[in-house]
Amino acid sequence: MDSSLHEVWQAASGSPFLPTVGKGSQFFVGFLLLLIGLALGGLFTLNRSLVNVPVLGIPASLAVAFGVVYMFCAVGVYV
Repeated sequence: MDSSLHEVWQAASGSPFLPTVGKGSQFFVGFLLLLIGLALGGLFTLNRSLVNVPVLGIPASLAVAFGVVYMFCAVGVYV
């Protein structure tokens, strides 16, 4: 890999970054992820067992975490 930083910069200028979730829909996606995370977290608290940790607990925590990040990005606070 003998590319200099300038060559990498020039090559990257031809392909702009397009985010998966657009700026206009980040709040909606974040809010939806928070609702899903809270619902899964509620189901997990009603039936806590070792089987439900990977089925409900981990997806709930990931949905809440990503939901909070998207909500902060939508309002202009970057974490």
